[in-house]
Amino acid sequence: MDFGLFYFADDGAGSGDRYRLLIEGARFADTHGFTAVWTPERHFHQFGGQYPNPAVTGAAVAAVTERVAVRAGSVVGPLHHPLRIAEEWSVVDNLSRGRVGLSFASGWHAVDFALRPENYPRRKEVLVETMQTVRELWRGSKIDVVDGAGDRKQVGIFPAPVQKELPVWLTSAGTPETFRQAGELGAGVLTHLLGQDLDDLAKKITLYREAFQAGSHGVAGNGQVSLMLHTFLGTDRDEVREIVRKPFSDYLRSSISLIARASGDLMPGVNPEDMDPEDVDFLVARSFDRYFDTGGLFGTVEDGLRTLDTLAEIGVDEVACLIDFVGDTEAVLNSLVHLDELRRSAAERPGG
Repeated sequence: MDFGLFYFADDGAGSGDRYRLLIEGARFADTHGFTAVWTPERHFHQFGGQYPNPAVTGAAVAAVTERVAVRAGSVVGPLHHPLRIAEEWSVVDNLSRGRVGLSFASGWHAVDFALRPENYPRRKEVLVETMQTVRELWRGSKIDVVDGAGDRKQVGIFPAPVQKELPVWLTSAGTPETFRQAGELGAGVLTHLLGQDLDDLAKKITLYREAFQAGSHGVAGNGQVSLMLHTFLGTDRDEVREIVRKPFSDYLRSSISLIARASGDLMPGVNPEDMDPEDVDFLVARSFDRYFDTGGLFGTVEDGLRTLDTLAEIGVDEVACLIDFVGDTEAVLNSLVHLDELRRSAAERPGG
């Protein structure tokens, strides 16, 4: 099982020194054998608002690390010209000496498409077109464009990247079609458990592996499934529960529509917009208990090992640990020692 650190902070988290956790966490990951550091692309909203451009934060991570992979989770493909994506990330690939990887997402917030409103109706199709074009540019191909004078030209990117092939993922909120499509394209899958449970995920991973093996993409192996999990480990499970209760509940509250879908067994037919505040509190409380027990990497190292066993059984290759939902930077940095203990303990076991 690979371990990565994933960042998606609320803009209010760590204010005054917003990127300390990113930089110090990346240094820790780099020197302790972690696989990757992921940063997202978010626009025009406080939630995730510290990360409008993963190429910028990725460049910062590249500059202070030597070994850990520098990844975007995700680039919202339909918001950008593929030439621009390929150019920016080729620079980061050079800064990192060949450690870049990109997960591509279609985007879903209409307001984000203020950057490219024409792509919103076809965002899923444009996503695949953009990803495939970026891959071709990365390999050294040129594409046809129309320049400012109205003339047709063929252009490629500079500088040339270090890696001959760009590692890519598709980001899925749980749609089986995205898992299948990722397999057909020879891409990895980046996903989470908000809106799907482990049984659902297991079926989708099976679908992904089958599509990957049947695909004509020419990519070796069996694919890569990276799972985002909110993570906080310590020495006492009850203490960890109280540390994460408020910040994780706040996170769940901000995503209440997805929680309702994920908790259909508790409150079938719920429309979050029609809920009373008391009902919202009830749903968040029940969801917290569920996610603390089965939807995150919470508690002690021993708790974490049991979670990893379950994830390995269903075919997860990497845990992308969301660590910045707790606003206390010092507490999160201290908790990374326990996460590293989990990583080492998992690696030392037979088959680890």
